[in-house]
Amino acid sequence: MRGQTFKQGAQAAVPTALGYVGIGLACGIMAAPYMNPLGMGLMSILVYAGSAQFAMIGLIAQGAPILAIALTVFLINLRFFLLGLHASSIFRNFSLWQNIAMGSLLTDESYGVLMGEQIHSKRILPQWMHGNNLLSYGAWFLGTVLGTILGGLLPNPESFGLDFALVAMFIGIFSSQFLIMLRRIDMKKLLSVLLVVGISYLALTILIQNSLAVLFATLLGCTVGVFLDDK
Repeated sequence: MRGQTFKQGAQAAVPTALGYVGIGLACGIMAAPYMNPLGMGLMSILVYAGSAQFAMIGLIAQGAPILAIALTVFLINLRFFLLGLHASSIFRNFSLWQNIAMGSLLTDESYGVLMGEQIHSKRILPQWMHGNNLLSYGAWFLGTVLGTILGGLLPNPESFGLDFALVAMFIGIFSSQFLIMLRRIDMKKLLSVLLVVGISYLALTILIQNSLAVLFATLLGCTVGVFLDDK
């Protein structure tokens, strides 16, 4: 039976972990001119958010104040509120501490793996999710630290365009999730939600920061999705 054990969760996360090693190397190489492997390792342990860490490195390179860095990371990571909210509904029958442990290490990719597992398993246990999360967590830490060490040996890490690595992974995740959704959701409903999210995001970016625009556009898309499901 799937979705039950720590080992099964770790096995499901192998593709994500391999991607994290590659993107972590890119992130570490970019960070090498501004921090040592110890600092990068601590950042990966405490922040553990690829897009936020890429942004932090850029802000550190510009000499931005600590408050600006902290606010930027907070806004970028606001989307995890929505991911955690939905993930907790899957594990509502388990303890608060189990949900906190799972939510603390939840990422876009591990959430995507969880959504994929839901197609095959009626009941997913916390130990499966811990396996999914922890393998990815360890892979990200390893990749970023090794990347920082490697970056110290390169003359000009910024010239490689490695900051696009995370964007490429997001595109891959979205495309796979889109194919999964096509099998579960009516095409008209799916396209309606995507259209609402896209248009509202473009409109909101005129008024507010991109990170907040993503959050509010997603909330609006969720609202429309719930409304369409009731029909």
